[in-house]
Amino acid sequence: MGPTGAVLSALLAQMGLKVLVCDASTDIYDKPRAIALDHEIMRVFQEIGITKAVEPFVEPFTDSKFFGVKGQLIKCMSTLPPPYPLGYVPSLVFSQPPLERVLREKVGTLENVQVKLGLRLMALDHAADHVALTFESLAGQKEHVQAKYVVGCDGASSFVRQAVGIELEDLGFDQPWLVVDVLLNEKGMSKLPKVSMQICEPKRPCTYVIGPKNHRRFEVAINEGEDPKALQSPEQVWPLLARWMTPDDGVLWRQASYRFHALLAKEWRRGRVMIAGDAAHQQPPFLGQGMCQGIRDAHNLAWKLAQLIKGQATQALLDTYAQERSMHVRELTTRIKAIGLLVAERDENKALARDEALLKEAAGEIKPTPRQNVQPPLNVGCLSHTEHPAVGTVFPQASIMHQGQETLMDDVLAKGWRLFVQSTHASDFKFQSPGSLPSIEVIEWAAEPSSQGLRECTGVVAEWFTRMKVHAALIRPDHCVFGVFNSGLELTRALDQLHTYYP
Repeated sequence: MGPTGAVLSALLAQMGLKVLVCDASTDIYDKPRAIALDHEIMRVFQEIGITKAVEPFVEPFTDSKFFGVKGQLIKCMSTLPPPYPLGYVPSLVFSQPPLERVLREKVGTLENVQVKLGLRLMALDHAADHVALTFESLAGQKEHVQAKYVVGCDGASSFVRQAVGIELEDLGFDQPWLVVDVLLNEKGMSKLPKVSMQICEPKRPCTYVIGPKNHRRFEVAINEGEDPKALQSPEQVWPLLARWMTPDDGVLWRQASYRFHALLAKEWRRGRVMIAGDAAHQQPPFLGQGMCQGIRDAHNLAWKLAQLIKGQATQALLDTYAQERSMHVRELTTRIKAIGLLVAERDENKALARDEALLKEAAGEIKPTPRQNVQPPLNVGCLSHTEHPAVGTVFPQASIMHQGQETLMDDVLAKGWRLFVQSTHASDFKFQSPGSLPSIEVIEWAAEPSSQGLRECTGVVAEWFTRMKVHAALIRPDHCVFGVFNSGLELTRALDQLHTYYP
């Protein structure tokens, strides 16, 4: 019942399924692990109904400045300016323990979710129409459960993954790093940098992240011959931080040695058993996408599993979960690895050449690159066969006027499949959804109030239509663009493709 499992439980329950969520631990881990999230994840939190509750623990991510061998600025990553395409600041930092507690409290309010803590999964066995699970409580009592489907969101050492024999593929990244979280006092706050940093020095690459409030994170590369466990001690941590701070500037919150891996499950599903989150993938932390990827898994899987269980969709739709998420994780991990290798180059000559190349490319001016530009679209699975740069991307979320108040459109529009149509072309897209296909809500979009009384305040959807040069877009329940169209015939062809997934 980490973030991935809690989000998946909430989404499935809101879709009307009966859910059991278990965790061997009786409480959340009280130290920070993940520290970054993005606007996609905030939009999922919005769907669950917890954005107001998590706001106190979330802040905008500062710029990340990369410094080379000679201390010069060689690269900068930033966030997008407003108006924000999904309704939230695109790059954020957060404090995991209180956010995770909000998630669990939300799940605990949902009537069709059973939460059982202190319960360890000991065995699972497939049958034709269910999975049989055996749990053991802290007191040693056995408990037997039958479920239609099981999703293992049980971390990097996943029991579920191992129980069904799913292997991991090594994507070729393995480095030892020390992660140190500190809580600063006023003195420390005044002296430490006001932007996050990647210090790309061959002798000791380091990362500095500004977290919420007085939380700061240092990630320090471990050199050959150093003992990772010994480096975790305060006596060895403080000398590593000496260039920035002393014990007079704050207190250690957590220090832990890790091997930064790039691993991907070779399969994501065996029959009625699936995996998600760290059980399915692990990537280096250089863009802070670990937890985000797990929540994307949950968001991608939930609607497909719900529609299948309700008899609305075929097994082919559920199969797209593994297709889509595996390919997306592989591509994003490749991009994260490239950033990690840039930061952690240990050969000084190669590092100098790297700096020279980046400065030459910048032509004397280091322009910030939005972090979200690194995010790839989906390119396989439940998508239109027509190639277009919009297909597989996340459709924007506008702020709209509704009943005299400004609100985000997802809070007003019905959940499910949606067809957004520019109002000036609405007559070209009149259709009746065949009975075998899912219900599709048609939304006419205009700068002025539409027939539904909606008026966009931010212009992000109108700008999207103009930039993509299309008149209509069919959007999946997870906000992913299935297809885009400039005629009713193009839409009809796309609807025909949906018969693969709907009986």
